[in-house]
Amino acid sequence: MLLALCGGLIHYFNSVAPGVISSDRRLKGAANALMIHLGVENQRFTLEASPNAKPPLPSPESIDYAVRDSQGRLLLGDAKLTGAALSGSNSDVFAMAEVNQQSVRTLTTRFNSRGGVVFITVADAHREGEPVVRYSFMSTLLWDFVQLDITLVLVWVGIRLGLRPINRLRDEIAARSTLDLRPIDEASVPREIVPVAVTLNRLFHMLRTSVQSQQQFIANTAHQLRTPLTGMQAQIDLLLIEPDAEPIRGRLQILREGISQLAHAANQLLTLARADPAVNIAAKRQTVQLHSLAADVVGRHIDRALQKDIDLGVEAQPAVLFADPSLIDDLASNLVDNALKYTPPGGTVTVSTGEVDGKAYLSVEDSGPGIPESERPLVRQRFYRLPNAQGHGSGLGLAIVDEIARLYDASMTIESGPNGAGTRVLIHFPARTVT
Repeated sequence: MLLALCGGLIHYFNSVAPGVISSDRRLKGAANALMIHLGVENQRFTLEASPNAKPPLPSPESIDYAVRDSQGRLLLGDAKLTGAALSGSNSDVFAMAEVNQQSVRTLTTRFNSRGGVVFITVADAHREGEPVVRYSFMSTLLWDFVQLDITLVLVWVGIRLGLRPINRLRDEIAARSTLDLRPIDEASVPREIVPVAVTLNRLFHMLRTSVQSQQQFIANTAHQLRTPLTGMQAQIDLLLIEPDAEPIRGRLQILREGISQLAHAANQLLTLARADPAVNIAAKRQTVQLHSLAADVVGRHIDRALQKDIDLGVEAQPAVLFADPSLIDDLASNLVDNALKYTPPGGTVTVSTGEVDGKAYLSVEDSGPGIPESERPLVRQRFYRLPNAQGHGSGLGLAIVDEIARLYDASMTIESGPNGAGTRVLIHFPARTVT
């Protein structure tokens, strides 16, 4: 736009301005000539066409003029030619006037004659060329801006078409989940952005390598922790049945419970680490029969429920999702473990599964003391336990559940059970998509 305006100014000074300057010079000369030849006889103004006066009086065919007094009364010349108003400091002024329905450039000059102050207005009688020049200038200026508009449209269309491959690459990356670290096909991107694709592929490879290293570390740590803890528990169990251990049986029982709690806490910490999204960028996704998994989890906790006289049941309707089976197992196990831990003897714990509108859900409902509504956002935090909570929990159960749920874009809802008693934790998984 600025270049087009500069071009218009250059064209104006090359074509229109010279004509305007030449016309102004003629008007200035004509006004000076009229002032020289203006005379007064018997209080009447006349033009004395003296052949010796310089400059000579302009011919009526070349210049139109009008002479008026200070009251604006016409003294000489064309009445149709009106003058411009002069300020106190100006002795002459150029202006545009309308003569015979035609716009003309005029010069109005103040002159102190022998008969008093008069105002001389002159206009070029040959005005045919100026409109043509101005029309040519406006036409050229208009065409320049039309060309500018067309150019802008072409540039816009060209950029849109040129950015299509980049937009496709952007959409492809945006459509991926955080778990998808497949390399980008470098042959499908324009050669100008192949270096970007190569860099992204290198980053994806580094992330995959880092994730595999972390997963291997977690697996090794789990093995190294579980093996000695299991051995210690087995040894203490053997000591407890020895007759010679009768004097210290109470201490051994306390030690056994402590080791059991340590093993449980270690397993929970490892589960929490495995559920971290940073570790699960490349987590595997398999078809998980949620109803079968829930039944297996309930089966593993039956003995514990019987020992506490808790009615543990399952209402498993078919439900399928795509996830890491071990993480979903950890999610369900922690929910059932939490429910059994805080449900008093004689209570009930019910595990339910099913699908609503193609979205799987898992629900664990207990008849325990419940969770106050003000505490429900807090129990999702790591190591947070309710005030006056029973047992020796570590405050990681619901934190693990929430971490795994967020990993799979599922929602976790904590609410009261039937009639406002107990607690119901509901996990809603998103619609099934294969990645």
